[in-house]
Amino acid sequence: MTHRRYYGLIVRAATALGVPLLLTACNGVDATGRARLAEFIQNHVAQLEPLETEANLAYWEAATTGTSESYGRHKDLQLRIRQLYQNPRDFAYLQRLRAAGGIEDPRLARQLELLYIAYLRNQIPLELIRQIVERDNKIQEVYNNFRGTIEGEPVTNSDIYRILTTESDSHKRQLAWRASKQVGGAIASDLIVLVKLRNQAARRLGFADFHAFSLATGEQDAAELDRIFDQLDEATREPFARYKQELDAVLAKNYAVAPEELWPWHYHDPFFQRTPLIEELDLDTYYRRCDVKEVARSFYAGIGLPVDDILARSDLYDRQGKYPHAFSYTADRKGDVRILCNLNNDERWMETILHELGHAVYSKYHDRTEPFLLREPAHSFTTEAVAMFFGRLSRNAAWMRRMLSLSETDYAAVRGVGGTYTRGQQVLFVRWTLVMYHFERQLYADPDQDLNSLWWELVERYQLVRRPSGAVDAGWASKLHFVVAPCYYHNYMLGELLASQMHHTLQERLREAPAASRDSYTGDERIGQWFQKEIFAPGTLYRWDELIERATGEPLTPRYFVQQFIQ
Repeated sequence: MTHRRYYGLIVRAATALGVPLLLTACNGVDATGRARLAEFIQNHVAQLEPLETEANLAYWEAATTGTSESYGRHKDLQLRIRQLYQNPRDFAYLQRLRAAGGIEDPRLARQLELLYIAYLRNQIPLELIRQIVERDNKIQEVYNNFRGTIEGEPVTNSDIYRILTTESDSHKRQLAWRASKQVGGAIASDLIVLVKLRNQAARRLGFADFHAFSLATGEQDAAELDRIFDQLDEATREPFARYKQELDAVLAKNYAVAPEELWPWHYHDPFFQRTPLIEELDLDTYYRRCDVKEVARSFYAGIGLPVDDILARSDLYDRQGKYPHAFSYTADRKGDVRILCNLNNDERWMETILHELGHAVYSKYHDRTEPFLLREPAHSFTTEAVAMFFGRLSRNAAWMRRMLSLSETDYAAVRGVGGTYTRGQQVLFVRWTLVMYHFERQLYADPDQDLNSLWWELVERYQLVRRPSGAVDAGWASKLHFVVAPCYYHNYMLGELLASQMHHTLQERLREAPAASRDSYTGDERIGQWFQKEIFAPGTLYRWDELIERATGEPLTPRYFVQQFIQ
């Protein structure tokens, strides 16, 4: 997105707020003004840092215990943090400095930009903020404590995934799939209220809806994203149709039905966002005989990014009341990074722990001499790119040979299957992300439309999966990203594009390395050194587009993803 277009959106937002932009000619911010800005930032951080750390720890407790008390404490702290950014005089002051320009110190200028965006996001009435935070926390509490049922018996997400990946009986699969969607019905009405509250806040700031607001304040451009997703749609439409036809033939045989009789519960994942493990060789076989946590620990140590301290603070195994999926979490900006998982020794959780530790090392290895406000990833999708780069290794035959000590026979067997799964996963993920991107944009454009039908129209169009017969329910709402990461999902796809661009860059840099380490990305500390220097250490000193060009030598492009997985 160009700076000019981004600035135009901010101008319109400020005008809607009734705040003068002071765009008269000026000579920039003088030395006294820069000193005052530095003092403003210092005072702001002194208030923000302890509140943010306390709020982060409260959420960690909530996610790991599911208690109402911890959710309530997190909600109260969130409100206090948002109140820091509400002062209209502070916002006008930051706006005036930003319009004046002339701050040559890149760190001071970047902190001003980040503060300006943070204040803009919160120039809405406190009561509206309170309603958003309370509704958000209410939904998360219900979601984290909800357990679907099969014939009256509660089941965990791990139970559901086990059934969907191993059960041959179609009826039992259907029961498990429907159990995975039950939480959607429990939270859908509250979620739609939350969407409307977010839209109300965005419109007060001069934006069409919350989706447009999120992109602008994330330094992204809707037209640019549309171009990228249109390119990906065109590049994957025919390859995916061929892949899906081949997949359906195998699944139909496995479940003793005709291909046209396949339903969503036949695809091994509640949202068909992961490749069904249909090959005769089951990759889980190789992970069942290891400890995926220890494999991940050994791998990261081998590339010079040790994670022992992260794992020591983490919560890794399933239990009642705990958040049922996985995430990486930064408790402070001083190195307290941890992950939450619900590990099993299988390929899915091998990929997940590699992925979450990718997020974690990004945050752990920020340069802590940088200012507090710059100790975050350059963008949410740059940290996704790192996580995806490492998560992909769980199906990399060369990586599996090195990390799992595969015999040559096993390696030969895995090599073809792993490549097939990886390519299938990537083309499948493009189609799945197209569903999420278009649905969420339309969700915020008109939350009163028939969202249940809209969801299945997009699933049928992009994933070629037919909707179940009977009444269409709100199973789409069981995708928690709509609550905890609104208008975010497109960043996963951008992350995949950047991960392939990183892969291309590292292959060039490791050209002289032994083929074994170059193919497997194991045992070479230059890999960790490159990530640490080029990606992790700068934090958010540079905008995401500048960071990518500095690290890889060119702007973000789909070219290397298409070359790696589609062509």
